[in-house]
Amino acid sequence: MSNFKPTEYKLQCVATGREFEDAGWTLEDPECGCPSLVRAIYAQKQLNVQPELEFYRFADWLPVRRMLEGSGAPVTYRSVGLATHLGLKNLYITFNGYNPMIGAHMTTCSFKETEAYSVCARIPEGEERVLVVASAGNTARAFTKVCSDNKIPLLLCVPSDNLGALWFDKPLSSCVKLIATEKGSDYFDAIHLSTQALKSSHFYNEGGAKNVARRDGMGTTFLSATTTIGRIPDYYFQAVGSGTGAIAAWEANMRLIEDGRWGSHKAKLVVSQNAPFVPIFDAWRADSREMLYYSDHRARRDAEIIDAKVLSNRRPPYGLAGGLYDALKDTDGDVMAVTNAAERKAAALFEQLEGVDIHPAAAAATASLIKAVESGLVDKEAVIMLNITGGGEKLYKTGRELHSLTPSAVFRIDATDQEVIDTVEKMFGFVTE
Repeated sequence: MSNFKPTEYKLQCVATGREFEDAGWTLEDPECGCPSLVRAIYAQKQLNVQPELEFYRFADWLPVRRMLEGSGAPVTYRSVGLATHLGLKNLYITFNGYNPMIGAHMTTCSFKETEAYSVCARIPEGEERVLVVASAGNTARAFTKVCSDNKIPLLLCVPSDNLGALWFDKPLSSCVKLIATEKGSDYFDAIHLSTQALKSSHFYNEGGAKNVARRDGMGTTFLSATTTIGRIPDYYFQAVGSGTGAIAAWEANMRLIEDGRWGSHKAKLVVSQNAPFVPIFDAWRADSREMLYYSDHRARRDAEIIDAKVLSNRRPPYGLAGGLYDALKDTDGDVMAVTNAAERKAAALFEQLEGVDIHPAAAAATASLIKAVESGLVDKEAVIMLNITGGGEKLYKTGRELHSLTPSAVFRIDATDQEVIDTVEKMFGFVTE
């Protein structure tokens, strides 16, 4: 991997179309006067897939400067069991997780690895600050693995109620440290905690949906499906908290159209949320570009109720230029809502028919597909991609000794900026007692 040449690309503001150079860690266009994502415009217009490079097989369309060790790639296969059960002729499952039987080797069992291996490979050489990532669980596990294995300093911010998601198959490097928000808090509170830490000049923001490396990393799921199937799918099913994965699929779709070898149509995005936490569903049903009012109290309560905790984002990149609202409109997409009960039933069915356990969020996507088929919303002859965003965790954990990551500090929701800054700077040795 030492011979790898950094990918050539420019950045483009979605709102204005302005193209400009990446200054190194650019998250938005400094000249744009409205909320907008930026996209990577790659010099290589036709995708050259190199399977021997694992995740980096898609490096032509990843904004990376290097390759990191230990990656796994999404695996797409044609379903037999679930497809037969639902009467679907062309159901393809893109599996992100651990299932050696199909060649899937993501050891964190989540597609968040696609984000972490892309984002961390975008970090400029010589960066001395600490990367800050807020997470509801799976993202934290993925970034911890990648940063620990590659000795990249990382500060994680996670709600206390989600700490159970932080399991690992080996002891971690001390370059990774964790802080948490108190019990009863949610993902939004963890994001707020991360913004407080970022007020110190020793830390820098991963950027979430604004980071082109995160979106294009997630877009590899759509590239996996299309290059395996031989054409762009007609439908794309995924459960969403932020919707970043669906935005990424839409952007990958547009690059594939420009490539010219995979079709000229856009896959219909069908995204799902876990009821009662459904802010994206509510906004879409109201045909509102803006998110509707969602009180802190109700949001925290609803987040506590749902099985798929990772879907509990109440400030998603929805209404800004290039966000989820635009992606859904452009693809004639839709948003569905499924209950915990429907999710659990779908998870059991998937394991029975496809032979591996899946995460609650992936079960929400599966439940939505089942609901769409039963309601006649999808053509049974259509080419359907089901993005299983996490799975094989039960399989992977069997017989392994697991390690956890303990918070170095747990903060109240009303902690002051200075309390947070003082604590995290001491944790990384930027100041001493």
